[in-house]
This record gives sequence, structure tokens and C-alpha cells, in this order.
Amino acid sequence: MVWLYLLLALAAFAVALKSTSIALSVICLLAALGFVLATVLGLLARRIGSQSRDESLILDPAELRRLREQAQARRAAAGSEPPAA
Repeated sequence: MVWLYLLLALAAFAVALKSTSIALSVICLLAALGFVLATVLGLLARRIGSQSRDESLILDPAELRRLREQAQARRAAAGSEPPAA
């Protein structure tokens, strides 16, 4: 879809260059600018989306609390209780 925006931008730019009407040229140049911006934003969104973490790996507060309690219980059983924060 992103590359379609780039092709549409090129087509709008070509129409703007071939047109004899000033109004049509301005409209096509604005459309080309909009399509180029849509292309750039789409590519950035795709790159950011590919580098984001999987949301299923994020722990909820209850699970995090349970893991902390297990770690504290293991430390207490080992005899090295850290100072409470």
C-alpha cells in the first residue's frame, strides 16, 4: 500500500508537469506532496511496528507481584533476606 502512494505521487507530479492549467498543476502538486508524505509516514510506521515488542510478553501487575513474592520466598529460604525497600 505504501508503494502505491509513491506511484500515485509520481503520477500526480507527471500530470502537473504536462498540464497547461495553473489550477490543475497546483492541485496535482499538492496531491503529489500529500502522497509523498503518506509514503514516508507509512514507511516509518512499518519500521516502528516491526521493532516494537510483543504485547503478550508484558507482565500484568498481578503476575509481577507473584514473581516478586516467589523471589523473596526463595531468598528467605536461602537465608539471605535483603533489606525491605
